[in-house]
Amino acid sequence: MSDQPLILGIETSCDETGVGLVRGTTLLANAVASSVDEHVRFGGVVPEVASRAHLEAMVPTLHRALSEAGVTLADVDAVAVTAGPGLAGALMVGVSAAKALAVALGKPLYGVNHLVGHVAAEQLENGPLTEPVVALLVSGGHTEILLVEDIATSATLLGQTLDDAAGEAFDKVARLIGLKYPGGPNIQKAAVGGDPAAIRFPRGLTSPRDLERHRYDFSFSGLKTSVARWVETAERAGETVPVADVAAGFQEAVADVLTRKAVLACQERGISTMVLAGGVAANARLRDLTRERCAAAGIELRQPRFSLCTDNGAMIAALGAAVVERGLPPSSLDFASDSSLPVTQVLVG
Repeated sequence: MSDQPLILGIETSCDETGVGLVRGTTLLANAVASSVDEHVRFGGVVPEVASRAHLEAMVPTLHRALSEAGVTLADVDAVAVTAGPGLAGALMVGVSAAKALAVALGKPLYGVNHLVGHVAAEQLENGPLTEPVVALLVSGGHTEILLVEDIATSATLLGQTLDDAAGEAFDKVARLIGLKYPGGPNIQKAAVGGDPAAIRFPRGLTSPRDLERHRYDFSFSGLKTSVARWVETAERAGETVPVADVAAGFQEAVADVLTRKAVLACQERGISTMVLAGGVAANARLRDLTRERCAAAGIELRQPRFSLCTDNGAMIAALGAAVVERGLPPSSLDFASDSSLPVTQVLVG
């Protein structure tokens, strides 16, 4: 058996209750309970519903992860938990559970950053990162380009969305064209039968003037408005809205601007490795276009499997393992969750 410590990771930042077990960069278990079906009728995540679902799912998900890994709580060497960012109530459930486990087991506790955890998940796929790397982080609530110089200690924000995150834009556009929540997978399905070149939607913050002021930043509100106006014009004219073409054109616009700016960041910073991470990184077109553009630019692309893209406890355990490996001090038991924890803070005190 490996002499590397066994890290238990807990993730409850949004609507997935995740518990993972990791040794170093080896994944042993990744148990997830999602409450997404409970939010469908509301067209988005309801914080109170998510928090209640975490309470109900925490213990069963923990037992499932231990069974999957073939270990017991007595085997755990440290506990890592998402301290933020995320939904305040949801975060409190996970942090409270992690504190209780750490105290009961007499093991150190590490409160870590949810966003950096998404990057750390890639290490469970292909081993330790050769740092520094540029990370394109695309999720329901965040769209950012990060410079990660040390996964355990240092993440620098290079660019971010100025309005909607890419995932939020997918949800809003899905509603506009009659698709259900969550928008990401439903738009991807609809786009399969569409022509991405049939309708060219705008690419936000890509003009020469915009690139001077917001070189690595994103904006998706204008794209969403453009889709809304296109659909309204078609309906006013009595035309049937070509859902597949609209979905494909919108998806292409998002993937185009995300990949273009991430590759630019790598080139201008002299970074030869990119990590594509976050829930929206499960989108097939985004993955394909990122792969194509990285290959053309001579950039190594690293991306986790689909199950490690969405929120999960394994990514938190992976980040916890990196922190433990560096010998960093554990968090105090009185630390508070922080719904707006900056990405620059990897570990809370």
